[in-house]
Amino acid sequence: MKVSIVQENPVVGDVEGNLRLALKALDKLRKEGPDVVLFSEMFLTGYPPEDLLLRDDLYLSLETALEKLAKHSPDLNVVIGYPRKKNKNIYNAAGLLYEGEIKTEYFKQELPNYKVFDEKRYFSPGKNPCLITVKGTVLALTICEDIWYTKAIRQATRRGAELILNLNASPFHRYKLEERKSLLIKRAEKFSVPIIYVNQVGGQDELVFDGSSLVVSPGTGIDFQLPSFKTATATLDFCNKDGTFQIINKKKVAESSDLKNLYDAIVLGTHDYIEKNGFSGALIGSSGGIDSALTTAIAVDALGAGRVKTVMMPFKYTSNMSIEDAEQLSDNLKVQHEVIEIKGIYDSFEKSLKKEFKGKKKDKTEENLQSRSRGVLLMAMSNKSGYLVLTTGNKSETAVGYSTLYGDTAGGFAVLKDVPKTWVYELANYRNSISRVIPQRIIERPPSAELAPNQKDSDSLPDYKILDAIIELYVEKDMSVIAIANKGFDEVTVKRVVNLINKSEYKRRQAPPGVRITDRGFGKDRRYPITNKYSQ
Repeated sequence: MKVSIVQENPVVGDVEGNLRLALKALDKLRKEGPDVVLFSEMFLTGYPPEDLLLRDDLYLSLETALEKLAKHSPDLNVVIGYPRKKNKNIYNAAGLLYEGEIKTEYFKQELPNYKVFDEKRYFSPGKNPCLITVKGTVLALTICEDIWYTKAIRQATRRGAELILNLNASPFHRYKLEERKSLLIKRAEKFSVPIIYVNQVGGQDELVFDGSSLVVSPGTGIDFQLPSFKTATATLDFCNKDGTFQIINKKKVAESSDLKNLYDAIVLGTHDYIEKNGFSGALIGSSGGIDSALTTAIAVDALGAGRVKTVMMPFKYTSNMSIEDAEQLSDNLKVQHEVIEIKGIYDSFEKSLKKEFKGKKKDKTEENLQSRSRGVLLMAMSNKSGYLVLTTGNKSETAVGYSTLYGDTAGGFAVLKDVPKTWVYELANYRNSISRVIPQRIIERPPSAELAPNQKDSDSLPDYKILDAIIELYVEKDMSVIAIANKGFDEVTVKRVVNLINKSEYKRRQAPPGVRITDRGFGKDRRYPITNKYSQ
């Protein structure tokens, strides 16, 4: 028996476009003679469709798409994911299309409702297994979270399932692939059944899906894997040998490095956000620092140098070194680069505010005014060009509010939003290991916002290694101040960092979305009230 798997990049809400992707895949795979073609979870709507699921007109589009898909390949067993509305309930469904109609449907039983998932907001759980027989082989349909629990697979194997088909829309975060592999191996071993795991690929707002579709077998582990962060198809040959169902054409993919996976995830997430939303290119405020340098390199790898533009906006505190390094970066990456002084804009703002500022000492207000001058320029250039402004702030800065609203937070997409500062350096060095595009001086010099004389990040923040560790424990692990301090951190420092995190929620709510690559990012993962009096 042959099973073809489709690892594709559907667009949320584009039912017609996703249908075209499915039809194209079927036409391509037909010559390989599959008995079953398997698509990913919620393929026809893309994942996650969120409140689009509440629109009745969505289901009218889906009915039309399913009818066209079924009639297109009546001789193939096509398994594909979509939402199904029945009476007042909505189900996360997988349908078997054959002989021009939907032969049977499976409804997802385990609905994730944690971190970025809120499926219980929309879906009702299914209760029953779904088994189909193709060429004498009993196949069972399951969907994503079903495989993380044992109920659905136990139901299926007790009824004679010889092969598990698992449709997925499983987003990436660091070490997620290793978690999946370990779990799938355990399930295959426990229930003595091979599992075909097909995953979506592509970026969707803050989420990025890595694909990495797998075949896992009892006794042998990972027998087949499609590449990560790329669309791909494959036709798998299975046979019944010695009473067990086995894959014939095994294919092990070389393991990618951890940093490569992180970098590729950010590149794909950036590419798809810009492309799927119809922007012409990317515009970046280049400071000569490491964050803007890495953001620029990622943008070039995502879009190509011809669709990326950098702008250096110096002021009296900007060092010659920063100006030189920004220019060198643009030369290395072959992107268009401009230098626009902000002194005139800043002076105009100060003049307009002279009455309001009279008798008051200079403070962070004037520093923020510099940043906001730059934000005004970038957004005006974005309006004229159709280029999306990519902000350059990292997770460490986002966490503690080390940013200026309507200044360096001005933009449409935050490439490094979920990248701690220590990871920024790791990723910069990784990118340079491919080709040396980021000047070494940028990597080695102490980071600075350059909004005041001789300013350094260390003047305002703890060392980034300490800061990032505290942020991870508090934000991602939900540990208390005391528990963090007990891990060897200065309690005063911990309290200060935690206080900054809590006070900065209002800033984060106004910041643009960005690629999620940690186990818990700022966004759907972490929903803290802005106004609250909770304290530890």
